[in-house]
Amino acid sequence: MDFELDGATLHYERRGDGRPLLLLHGGTGVADDWKHVFPEPPAGFELIAPDLRGHGRSGNPKGAFTIGQIADDVLALLEHLSIGRCDAIGMSLGAKALLHAASKRPEVIGAMVLVSGAAYFPESARRIMAQMSPDAYDDEQLDAMREKHVLGDEQIFALWRQMHAFKDSYTDLNFTPPLLARIKARTLIVHGDRDPLYPLSMAVELYESIPDAQLWVVPGGGHVPVFGSIGPEFVRLATEFLAPAVER
Repeated sequence: MDFELDGATLHYERRGDGRPLLLLHGGTGVADDWKHVFPEPPAGFELIAPDLRGHGRSGNPKGAFTIGQIADDVLALLEHLSIGRCDAIGMSLGAKALLHAASKRPEVIGAMVLVSGAAYFPESARRIMAQMSPDAYDDEQLDAMREKHVLGDEQIFALWRQMHAFKDSYTDLNFTPPLLARIKARTLIVHGDRDPLYPLSMAVELYESIPDAQLWVVPGGGHVPVFGSIGPEFVRLATEFLAPAVER
């Protein structure tokens, strides 16, 4: 399904029945990534998974790309669907967008799970993002991206340039503890203790700053440690965390 927003066509999928559960993928990912985590919608939830602006089947004709804009897109999607309140799970870029959304519209996000999120870009992440320019990738990596991002090679090159540009971004993602303390959503933080972009200390900062947050550290987990063998355990813990919201 598609909807139009500010000259861009944004794509989203809906699966299941029940309380709306918004799923936000990571940078250079797509909505279909969530099918590796949730092969079937969990009982009691309707999964709503957009391709974020410029990703997958969603366009970005104006070229500008910020995490704050991603959050605005998501809030506009919920308004388009007449959803006044929902739960949400975000991974990496999606988790950062949820920080924006939960801060801007605290009445909309009832509970959220932040996977490999961060309140700001540390130097470890900036060093990795500095390597993410289009000329750093080979044909095999380009072909893999083509399977997900279907609007042409320029879309892919734009994504790589945008991820690269985050190395110099200091205002788009800059959540201080007082700002995080304003978040009202029940929050579960999921983080690998071997994340090369965001050290575990950053997850602890979120945990200590967001009121009544919970923290699950994945032993030996890298960045976005919810795929593969850990997936079923993540689904169980995440849905159990969100269950009180379903029961309200």
